[in-house]
Amino acid sequence: MNDKRLFAFLIFTFYLLIFTCSLFALDLGLVLDQSAEYSGSQGDMEFQYKGILIPRASGLLGAGGSFYVSAGLNYQNNPWEAAPELLRTDLYWQSEGLELRAGRMIYSDPLGYIASGLFDGGRLSFNSAAGTFSAGAWYTGLVYKRRAAIEMTAKETELYNSELDYGDFANTYFAPSRVLAALEWEHQGLAESMAARLSLLGQFDLGEGKLHSQYLAGKLSFPAGMLAFDLGGCMELIEASSEMDMAFAAELGIAIKDSIQRLSLLGCFSSGKGASVAAFLPLTTVSQGHVLAPKLSGVSLAALEYSARLHRTFSLGLSSFYFIRTDFESYPGFGNEGRFLGGEFYGELFWSPVSDISVVLGGGAFLPSLGNAAPDANIFWRVNAGLTISLY
Repeated sequence: MNDKRLFAFLIFTFYLLIFTCSLFALDLGLVLDQSAEYSGSQGDMEFQYKGILIPRASGLLGAGGSFYVSAGLNYQNNPWEAAPELLRTDLYWQSEGLELRAGRMIYSDPLGYIASGLFDGGRLSFNSAAGTFSAGAWYTGLVYKRRAAIEMTAKETELYNSELDYGDFANTYFAPSRVLAALEWEHQGLAESMAARLSLLGQFDLGEGKLHSQYLAGKLSFPAGMLAFDLGGCMELIEASSEMDMAFAAELGIAIKDSIQRLSLLGCFSSGKGASVAAFLPLTTVSQGHVLAPKLSGVSLAALEYSARLHRTFSLGLSSFYFIRTDFESYPGFGNEGRFLGGEFYGELFWSPVSDISVVLGGGAFLPSLGNAAPDANIFWRVNAGLTISLY
């Protein structure tokens, strides 16, 4: 039995034991989430349908303890594929300022685009008057590859986009084998009104490529009258082929909101490949925008977003993104001259007649003519619809 199969067997046995021993206190639920979209450019169109069925169970484990178990069956067309996966499944325990979470859990860095998603491992936190201090370590190689969305190298991008082959399941289902570790400090009432979070992260490649990276990331949020400000940044060290490079990312957000409306302006910068710096390289791929949807690597952006609750059951979201590349290699396909990729405009309408049902309709377009990288390229558009039904 190879290492991945052994780990998968042990994790399955562990979760099955939790589930069996806790039948007396189960809170059961079922979620059906599905979406369909048309996208294309000029006469070239593509239809994509995706869905996932998620059964879940949760309950208490003695004083201060709880558990959560969930799984999913993904299905899609183009190509047709059905893939089972274990979703969030973890144990939680707290006592006198200490908190422990272990299993397959959700984790996100302070900026939300370095390492974000499901990971297998554990996290220990200590709450004090000086803030919350925590340490965690996780493994990525047992998560479904499209859930993990790890594309740090060209080979990993090829794996992510490849079809699931049940005849070669171990090599086409799992995400790349990497370890993520994090030391963090967080304070929600710094100087009474500020929220701060600082993280030191390291990811270590257990595969053949040996691409390691470390991140020092922080974010500060504070109000100023009717405005709210977010300021964040990250310094990254990248180790590959016995060489070390430095990369950067930063963001500044300003928002004004009331009980039914929110208007925000966001600027994000990520370094590109140059003489003295490397392209910023996150562990997980978090798409920016809705239509072009690049990851934040060698690409920077400015975004204007507006949302409003039009009715008790209806809400509206409008956004505009402008993308600028900071090098000519990290985001290919637009030539090698202009840095301004163009702008996109997108809108969504949300309808939730009851708490268990939600519907979303959206659509938008990316206009290369608003930039100088490929001003004569065709407009790329996307329309989509989604339905989520929750049964408790």
